[in-house]
Amino acid sequence: MHRRDFLQKSALASFALSFPAMPSLFKDMHMGVVVHSYASRWNPKESSQKYPAFTDAIQLIEHCHQIGAGGVQVGVNKWTTDFAKKVRDKREKLGMYLEGSIALPKKPEDVSLFKQEVKNAQEAGVQILRTVSLGGRRYETFQSKDAYNKYKQNAIAALQLAEPVLKKHKLKLGVENHKDWFAEELVQVLKQINSEYIGVTLDFGNSIALLEDPMHVVETLVPYTFTTHVKDMAVEEYPDGFLLSEVPLGKGFLDLPKIVELCKKHNPAVTFNLEMITRDPLEIPCLKDEYWATFDQMNGKELARILRMVRKHKQAEGLPRFSQLSTDERLAAEEVNIQQCLAYSKTTLGIK
Repeated sequence: MHRRDFLQKSALASFALSFPAMPSLFKDMHMGVVVHSYASRWNPKESSQKYPAFTDAIQLIEHCHQIGAGGVQVGVNKWTTDFAKKVRDKREKLGMYLEGSIALPKKPEDVSLFKQEVKNAQEAGVQILRTVSLGGRRYETFQSKDAYNKYKQNAIAALQLAEPVLKKHKLKLGVENHKDWFAEELVQVLKQINSEYIGVTLDFGNSIALLEDPMHVVETLVPYTFTTHVKDMAVEEYPDGFLLSEVPLGKGFLDLPKIVELCKKHNPAVTFNLEMITRDPLEIPCLKDEYWATFDQMNGKELARILRMVRKHKQAEGLPRFSQLSTDERLAAEEVNIQQCLAYSKTTLGIK
């Protein structure tokens, strides 16, 4: 991010945050915000007086309501029943929806904790939970196909442990395409689980890191989608492959109107949650041998296709970078990016 651009955005953020009544500008919106959009402000390592930290779901809900979001997706771990009731009261008072992010039970002895977290989420008014099978990235976590296959078996077992709990409480769980599963792999897993309560949290951009065409991913996963992570993406070459960044909606190369239309077509009740992560670009080292350790179905044509896509959509001004900014500058940029996305959602995507 150039300093001139930052100063302009910082001024916009200060203006927006100085008016508590500003939600009237976005009063018809129903785009939610994923907690990861506030990666720098959620329980931060560095404090800021201008941008006070969010330390729990209630603070996040209050702020997202102030800026015009319709809901929040946030972790439900370590909630007490009493706190869940307070979250419900706040959510109902503000007229917002709530989705939970939850970890799967890895072994039978984890099921009791999973049950309690599901109960607390339900007490707060959650109807959809989001989860990931792998916290990291496939190409960084595993050094062999055998290691990946073992992970896959464990991931399926975890979903099988979770399913009876979800069924009992009638809560839906969306498994995110989190730089782990290829789209077809995730569909195969869902078919194996075969539960109306387990589907997909469709992330619009993650699977580019696995060299998958984003529209192909959407078309493959959208029939199973309960909820979404809405984002736009930008790319740039680097010696070992390409760089991948979340950018404000409308600033990247994803066909967001078409993706939103497909989501609504397949599931009229689908929820849209903004995940605008303000950070330096991610390195996708697809030209290094280690990257391919777990892949066996890729070919030269697919690699060539993704590299052509990167070159075609290279941004003339380069990808934004934030690590060089001060704490307050980075927090200001984060806030501006989120508010820009919410405005675009309303005016261009028609998510109201």
